[in-house]
Amino acid sequence: METTLNLALFAQLNAAPGSDPRLLLMAEVFAVYLIWLVPALLVIGWLRGSERLKRPLWEAFIATLLALAASWMIGWLWPTPRPFMMPVGQTFLEHAPTPAFPSNHATIMLTMAFSLLLHAGTRRIGRYLLLLALPVAWARVFLGVHFPQDMLGALILAAAMATLVGVSRSWLILPFYHRVAMRLYRLLFSPLIRRGWVVR
Repeated sequence: METTLNLALFAQLNAAPGSDPRLLLMAEVFAVYLIWLVPALLVIGWLRGSERLKRPLWEAFIATLLALAASWMIGWLWPTPRPFMMPVGQTFLEHAPTPAFPSNHATIMLTMAFSLLLHAGTRRIGRYLLLLALPVAWARVFLGVHFPQDMLGALILAAAMATLVGVSRSWLILPFYHRVAMRLYRLLFSPLIRRGWVVR
């Protein structure tokens, strides 16, 4: 995204100094806490979900890990400052001065969403995650810890990684899923599986 356009969009989306505290609180909930739905989905899906859910979740988890690794590499090679590091705009959320591009929060939610959209059985969950990623992206710009370009970068990275992992499913995901992930899961949770508290 061209720099002047990025700054212009940031100026439009960033909260003003006299913003309503209730709006700021809502944005903080979106920016900080909504991301916890992803690990909750992974844990509940693996403990209580069927094979039809476990396999897509495993694929989405691997895609997300790879996307985060790529995000870290991009930040290391081309460190992009956050708005408060320049400084521009208003900041309403404390954050370490780490590279901003692409947004890790958006990368996680979008990669999970795009990956789950590739499977018929999890397409609805993927749509929900995709919708939930929108307020997360808005809130992190609104509170001044990201630029719009950071969200665009996350969108492109997430779509690319989910697609690459999806087309590599037969040799990258499935063998490791059956030989390692499921065996480890059944070993660790065998007492709970025997009692019927979690799904085999």
